[in-house]
Amino acid sequence: MTCLSSLSDTLIPLVPDTSVLINLHACTFGEQVLRAIPNDIVLTETVVTELNHETSHANGENGFIQRLISENVVKVVQMDDAAARLFETMICSPGSLDDGEAATIAVAVSQGFLPVVDERKGRARAQDLMNGQAPAWSLDLLVHPAVQIELVGDGYIEAVYLALREGRMRIDDERCEAVARLIGFERAVACNSLPGFKSRKGSWEAK
Repeated sequence: MTCLSSLSDTLIPLVPDTSVLINLHACTFGEQVLRAIPNDIVLTETVVTELNHETSHANGENGFIQRLISENVVKVVQMDDAAARLFETMICSPGSLDDGEAATIAVAVSQGFLPVVDERKGRARAQDLMNGQAPAWSLDLLVHPAVQIELVGDGYIEAVYLALREGRMRIDDERCEAVARLIGFERAVACNSLPGFKSRKGSWEAK
């Protein structure tokens, strides 16, 4: 498989953004994924709060997060002073980020952790603050070697597909064809969050 995880050789603590947690819930294997990954998983209080609203309670996202917290799969942290200052600059400056994304990046940068962010603007901002180091993607969690072992058979492939179809997961253009091949081209046409979907859909349908 050419769809490799950037997290295969690192044990640095990971800080997922809100959208990443939504993807993990949507894939239905989220708790197994996070338990399998050897890295510590850190959530900001801001991200937890963003998933504490009526819709998240109704669709199960809040319950998913609360189980992760109560079973110590993840650790919730507050922003320290350095992170709080960085957070303020990211939500107040031109091209501002949303609160959850900004808090995720601020905590990761201030603590020397690695943010997991899928949105283009947040990824660019994080990379600038980390001296060119790229954040991880949701996809990196789902195709992590430890997850492939944990989700026996084709479980991890199903997780990728459901995160794309139900969670509208964003991935990088470089791995798009590999992901389409992984989940099956006939299923890729149902995942319109894939990069270049309109231009690629025809070729996938023809395969």
